[in-house]
Amino acid sequence: MDRSAQSDLSLGFGSSSHALPPRIPIADDSITLQIDSSFRPSSNPMPSVPLQLLEQRFDGTGSRSRVINEDDDVEDDDDDGDQREEQQFILLGHPMKLKRCRGSNSMSSPRPCKKVIVNSGIEARRASVRAWGNQSIEEADPEIYEFMEKEKHRQFRGIELIASENFVCRAVMEALGSHLTNKYSEGMPGARYYTGNQYIDQIEILCQERALAAFGLNHEKWGVNVQPYSCTSANFAVFNGLLMPGERIMGLDSPSGGHMSHGYYTPGGKKVSGASIFFESFPYKVDPRTGYIDYDKLEEKALDYRPKILICGGSSYPRDWEFHRFRHVADKCGAVLMFDMAQISGLVAAKEAPNPFDYCDIVTSTTHKSLRGPRGGIIFYRRGLKPKKQSMNLNHCESNIQYDLEEKINFSVFPSLQGGPHNNHIAALAIALKQAASPEYKVYMRQVKRNAKALEYALLSKKCKLVTGGTDNHLLLWDLTPLGLTGKVYEKVCEMCHITVNKVAIFSENGVISPGGVRIGSPAMTSRGCLESDFEKMAGFLYRAAQIASAAQREHGKLQKEPLKSIYHCKDIADLRSQVEAFASQFAMPAYDM
Repeated sequence: MDRSAQSDLSLGFGSSSHALPPRIPIADDSITLQIDSSFRPSSNPMPSVPLQLLEQRFDGTGSRSRVINEDDDVEDDDDDGDQREEQQFILLGHPMKLKRCRGSNSMSSPRPCKKVIVNSGIEARRASVRAWGNQSIEEADPEIYEFMEKEKHRQFRGIELIASENFVCRAVMEALGSHLTNKYSEGMPGARYYTGNQYIDQIEILCQERALAAFGLNHEKWGVNVQPYSCTSANFAVFNGLLMPGERIMGLDSPSGGHMSHGYYTPGGKKVSGASIFFESFPYKVDPRTGYIDYDKLEEKALDYRPKILICGGSSYPRDWEFHRFRHVADKCGAVLMFDMAQISGLVAAKEAPNPFDYCDIVTSTTHKSLRGPRGGIIFYRRGLKPKKQSMNLNHCESNIQYDLEEKINFSVFPSLQGGPHNNHIAALAIALKQAASPEYKVYMRQVKRNAKALEYALLSKKCKLVTGGTDNHLLLWDLTPLGLTGKVYEKVCEMCHITVNKVAIFSENGVISPGGVRIGSPAMTSRGCLESDFEKMAGFLYRAAQIASAAQREHGKLQKEPLKSIYHCKDIADLRSQVEAFASQFAMPAYDM
């Protein structure tokens, strides 16, 4: 057959308008191919290549030679110095050199197959990508690693008394730093926007089941969303799901111990929180003479204001919440009753605080405070039959009306306000919730309350003034105004001594907002193994810091930023700092070794 009459499938030996070069057999094992490195490809597109030219061949040892392409660099590994005959030809549009060892008489001459070393650069490129991806923090980013190590030592050497902070367990920390952070999982279990979520779904469903179990809830009466990034996000998701912009909410005033996510205006009228920007908020307050919520005035205001959502819960309220009174007010004004249990969720789970689920329609929480989980939020909502007439206890239903909270809240979380959930956080939360249902956790939370009481008694014995006179939970508020101090100055002096507390505004007895308060909590140091006697020792440190701050203020006048810096190296500060470090270093950190 005429060669020119064959199939027009090009083998790359030239265009159809040129005669093909003589066919050169290359079956002899003594022959190797080299690409002319000086050649630069033309602008002509690379022709297609038949599969048979891409086959790999094996040498006598069973090893496999690589396919030769335009990126390959081919070398002969024979260093015996044999002289070779060379012929040039074109292969796949490239000038090629064919070398035959002299003395090779025939293509069929038996000779061991020589290895062809091919350095395509592919493995090197793969390795270069993997290299930076497998570095430790210390190798990849020494600056961040240094800051992280300094923070680790700060936590170990200091006394942590901020009521909203805690130390997670090792299992929670491992989950947070796990491969689960790699997966994108927008949507709810069984209804994701992405595939590959079968195991993520199982983790989230298990987390939901454990959340209900930890608080003793029936899944037919309660549902839960574990995706919120924080409690502030959870609270706003509730408002966004149930209300139209401009509708009314009512929560505890921030200076009374409420949280800004429940709505807050400055005295000058500036709207601070998103809840106040998008909705109308109106506060109820504590009685300035006692520090307790004034439930009579709360009812009076609620009946006048008629909020759509009545919020109980706060960030700095040291007493138990009287849920039956909130339920009574909510029923009278026709409001949904929501409780933000961020501060006391651990106490509720351990049955060391009144149960909000008996009275409320919605319960939100952070997951990292007394609950001792990862940083995030959670929303519980009622489902099933709705009482025809709300009464003292919502567990008694007398109608066929269904709650409609579930779909509204879930849709508000996603897609309205958030993107994909943080799967590493949800797994860590599932671990924390499993622990919260254990007998050991209940022992831990009882100790948290005992330690708060020990701190209360120790400070009262030193004639310190506590808002409400003490605490029913894990936190207490110290009124520093009798010492002439503000919370801002006191927290800075404590920080110099490696004690962390946080300033709060409080109401003075004449009803004026005062910056003279500080909030102190017991969970974090309880997590490090401290007991009542240890908290009595800490009370001594706190009182000594107040004495130092008062003396410095008398000497320097009102302590602002620069005068505060000047007292860092004074002997009293240095001595107290040394005592604090020696004391704190006795107690191990729960999740890592020092």
